[in-house]
Amino acid sequence: MAFIDLHREAADVPNFSLPPCPVIGVGRRDHPLAARLDTIVESSFDSEALEQAARSQPLAAATVAQLLRLLPSLSLEQGLIAESLAYAVLQGSEAHRTWVAARPSAEILPEGQVLLERVEDDLAITLDRPEAGNAIDRPMRDGLHEAFALANADLSIARVVLRAKGKAFSLGADLGEFGTTTDPARAHAIRMLTLPAREAVRCADRFEVEIDGACIGAGLELAAFARKVRASRRSWFQLPELAMGILPGAGGCVSLTHRIGRQRALLLILSGKRIGARQALDWGLIDALMDEAP
Repeated sequence: MAFIDLHREAADVPNFSLPPCPVIGVGRRDHPLAARLDTIVESSFDSEALEQAARSQPLAAATVAQLLRLLPSLSLEQGLIAESLAYAVLQGSEAHRTWVAARPSAEILPEGQVLLERVEDDLAITLDRPEAGNAIDRPMRDGLHEAFALANADLSIARVVLRAKGKAFSLGADLGEFGTTTDPARAHAIRMLTLPAREAVRCADRFEVEIDGACIGAGLELAAFARKVRASRRSWFQLPELAMGILPGAGGCVSLTHRIGRQRALLLILSGKRIGARQALDWGLIDALMDEAP
C-alpha cells in the first residue's frame, strides 16, 4: 500500500501510472491528485486500520484496487464478468483457503426461500430466512436469480421491490457454503449462470429495495443496483470480504462503484467498517430513510 500526502500544494501534477497496490490519499479531497488515487481517507476512517487490513490480505487488497480502477470504463454487465474473474483468482488463493479451513463449524439451519407476490403491476420479492439473518444460501441465490429473470421476462411488471423478513435485511452470503466449489474456473462458470445481479441489472430501472437492520456483504451488493434504496434509521452496512482473502463477489464491486464511486467503494472494502444509515444517506448508498418524511 502507498499513501500520498494531499495536504501539500501541488504546483505541477506529474503524469504517473499507479502501482499494482492500493494508493491512498490522506488530506484534501479537492487536491489535483485526489481523483487519480484509489481512495481518500475520510474523517470517520483510520489510515492505520486500512494499512493493517492491506498487510493482512495483500493479494486481495491489490486485486480489488486494480479491479475498481477498471470498472468505470466498463458496462455493468462487463463489470460483473470482470468482478467474477477477479473473485475466482482470489478463491484459489492460499489466503482464502486458509480462512475457509480456520472457519468455525456453522450451525445447520433450515434452507432459505424467496417469496414472490404479484400485486397489480408490482412484484414483491421477500427474503425469508430470518432465523439465519437472511444469510443467502444456494436456494435463496437461485430464487433471487429466478425472481429477477421473471421480472425481465414480464415487462408488465412496473416495479420490483426487494424486502426481507426478520431483524436483519441480510447478513450476506451463507458462510457455511464458502469453499464448497473448489475449482475457481467452475465457480466462475456457475456465477455467470446463476448470479442474481446479472438479472437485477437488466431491470434496475424498475428495482427498489427496503432495508431494515443489518445489510452486509451480498445483501448490500445486490441492493445497491436498485434505482431507489430506502432504509430504516437503525440499518447499517458493511463489506467484510477482504478479511476472508476475497473481494465482494455478488456484484458489489460493480454496484457500489456505480452508486458511490470507486474511491468510497474501496474505502468500505479495505476497512470492513460498518457505516450507519445517516452516513449511507450522505454518501448516496441509500436514497431515503423510511422513518423520515421525504
